[in-house]
Amino acid sequence: MLNLPAPPSLADEDKIPSPALLIFPEIAKRNIAKATEIAGNPKRLRPHVKTHKMPQIIQMHLAQGINKFKCATLAEVKMVAEAGARDVLLAYPLVGPEYQYFFEFVKQWPEKTFSVVVDNLASAKLLAAKAEENSTHLATYIDIDNGMERTGIKPGKAAFELYAYLDNSPHLKAAGLHIYDGHLHIHDIEKRTQACDAAFADILQFSQDLQSAGFSSPELICGGTPTFPVHSQYADRILSPGTYVFWDAGYANSFQDLKFEYAAWLLTRVVSKPGSNKLCLDLGYKALASEMNESRVVLAGLDDAKMVGHSEEHLVLESNFVDNYKVGDVIYALPWHICPTVALYDRCYVVENKQLMSTWPIVARQRTFENYA
Repeated sequence: MLNLPAPPSLADEDKIPSPALLIFPEIAKRNIAKATEIAGNPKRLRPHVKTHKMPQIIQMHLAQGINKFKCATLAEVKMVAEAGARDVLLAYPLVGPEYQYFFEFVKQWPEKTFSVVVDNLASAKLLAAKAEENSTHLATYIDIDNGMERTGIKPGKAAFELYAYLDNSPHLKAAGLHIYDGHLHIHDIEKRTQACDAAFADILQFSQDLQSAGFSSPELICGGTPTFPVHSQYADRILSPGTYVFWDAGYANSFQDLKFEYAAWLLTRVVSKPGSNKLCLDLGYKALASEMNESRVVLAGLDDAKMVGHSEEHLVLESNFVDNYKVGDVIYALPWHICPTVALYDRCYVVENKQLMSTWPIVARQRTFENYA
């Protein structure tokens, strides 16, 4: 059973329409400080912005000395650059018209460092041609697949040839290796550490092969939130967690060695009582990440709740505590998966000292932006 902290207590919750995403900045700041403590140095962190997608959260990181970030979309790249970061990695393959818009960012902010990833020679050659067209020398990382089998190339001959191509290109620079081991969701920290180290063995050998061939030691950008504490034990690795900043019920349940706090809650209301033991909440697909088959949300005060229906606008639950609620009552909830949940909202409500202070737009939830057709 997941141990929940006390739910939020808001003096003016009646002013917040539901469903709503609540953000607690002071908790987010503590989570950033905790991640920095694990890393040992803010310069070792390159956080992934996909969890929050907000410039205010970028600025919290900047205030704590973290100035490198990782993105998955062009909208995130633009948001991070506008928020004042100096170093932005797009860790997602460029395709189609995205080349054009990416290089427009490079031209717009010449004082910033932009970089990308590739995992095949054809894409590298296209990237080199685009960089030449834009008179740019672009830092490029090889996206390495060490078990995720999503994007990336396995360490070996083809990866070596790809790295050599980048290093020899007049318009690209082989900057290092990007390694995301998001498949390692092992609960026990000792077993997770063993699996992480085992999955990294081929990468260490590949890095040594590159250096033996005369290439500079490649920068290693490693891990997500579950494994960055493991990678932090090795001084030559840059760490790229993301979920830590808000935390969620899924990671708290799976990784009890990580002591982050919940900086994001959902405010939902009872909209109907369709049966003697049922509640219907306004927390449908459009307000809560729904890719999980069973666990999607943890509701304060409804520890025994069982989801029996979930549709676009409705979440129907069975519980023995239904009599404690009437239509219109507020319930506070923790999403199982915070990252896609945040992206469902166009703005969040910022709470400090139990008071609603302001709203922040979720700027980079949009996949398109001005001048992006």
